[in-house]
Amino acid sequence: MSTTPPGPESQPTAASDTIEFACSACGRMLKVPKQAAGRQAKCPQCAMVQIVPGGGNHSATSPQSMDSYGAASTAAQAPPVAGNANPAPPVQTPSPRPSSVPVASPFPVAAPVRPTQSAAFSLRESLTGTHEGRETPTKQLFDRVTDEIAKIYVGQDELVLGALVALFSSGHVLIESVPGLGKTLFVRTLGKVLGCKFGRIQFTADLMPSDITGAPIFDMKNQDFRFRPGPVFTQFLLADEINRSPAKTHAALLEIMQEYRVTIDGEAHTLDRPFLVLATQNPIESEGTYNLPEAQLDRFMFKLLADYPQEQEEADILRLHSQQVDINKRLEEELQTITSPAEIMRITRENGQVRVDDKLVDYINKLVRLTRQWPQFHMGASPRAGLALMQGARTLAAFNGRDYAVPDDVVQIVIPALRHRVILTAEAEVEGHEVDSLLADLVRSVEVPRI
Repeated sequence: MSTTPPGPESQPTAASDTIEFACSACGRMLKVPKQAAGRQAKCPQCAMVQIVPGGGNHSATSPQSMDSYGAASTAAQAPPVAGNANPAPPVQTPSPRPSSVPVASPFPVAAPVRPTQSAAFSLRESLTGTHEGRETPTKQLFDRVTDEIAKIYVGQDELVLGALVALFSSGHVLIESVPGLGKTLFVRTLGKVLGCKFGRIQFTADLMPSDITGAPIFDMKNQDFRFRPGPVFTQFLLADEINRSPAKTHAALLEIMQEYRVTIDGEAHTLDRPFLVLATQNPIESEGTYNLPEAQLDRFMFKLLADYPQEQEEADILRLHSQQVDINKRLEEELQTITSPAEIMRITRENGQVRVDDKLVDYINKLVRLTRQWPQFHMGASPRAGLALMQGARTLAAFNGRDYAVPDDVVQIVIPALRHRVILTAEAEVEGHEVDSLLADLVRSVEVPRI
């Protein structure tokens, strides 16, 4: 989406606390607070998004200040923000937006930045907001699990939260990150803390489907074939560099991730629950890799972007893991098993009973359906994306100690749940648009329900 700078006739009024300027498209005079200088505003008459004159560079504005002023016309105030203790009263918008013009409005998921600093999916921000609930058993379990994981695995809060939300929502996670960030250590730590089995598959170009699922072998003693289970028969499966194998190998995971079973020679072999796939892919090196099919991508509940740790976190990693101590010994001696597979499945079923208001259902439905009409998206999200948002919002509410979901829960997971389910148009790719930025604009255009 491109913004049109205000025309030369736009002059701020320096003697008051407001700025008056003319819309560069229709000429209508607009009045905004003085603090909105240099930020985006939307004309209520023609829906043109433009920069408010009299300020500095808009791109240099912090996300916090952007949330305070967005489309700052006095005739069309911003929709209420989720989590705001004193939301503004709802104001009718003058007219529906043209389908070709994305409308920008303030929203807590504001401009996307680097993943570890993003407000779109932050462990610290999502669990310390204004909607924190009671000390329920689920919340206490979540706190104990995260504290135990932190004894071995430092940082990557979004990855930890995303994996736990997916696990307790019966979903799977695709992780995009460079090598060396401790993904294998994280899965092993998670398995130890939660009392689940851990497995790892290194995907290569010559990996066959039977190498994943297993295959019948001939038993010389009994003179018959018996099934030999493959490495997929575990509970936490790390699919390392999944994009290095061809589509026929990826296809072996379709039934496994959706139906939790493997069918060999017409016989179904059920996997133990819970079952979580954490697949990784390298965003830098593309030689010898294959794009994941859309059917495979849609099986993942979230796509998380793991970035390099912060300075203090990296210093803690150096102190914690530089003593040449066997990691297997540390996992056994330093970590406690907090829960069990049976308790995980029980809590997952209980999370399904968290209340979701009809207004919130409509909000989720609007977000998903709007991806199919957004001008820069060639393909939008499927109904499975809406299910992921519903289930993820319920689990986040339970982690917060609530038995009801709020719009903040949806905001926390909307970009990780949608970023891998939409495809940019050729024009949007040429213009250099980023999926996260376009999704943030899309979310801003939908009014947050008041629940």
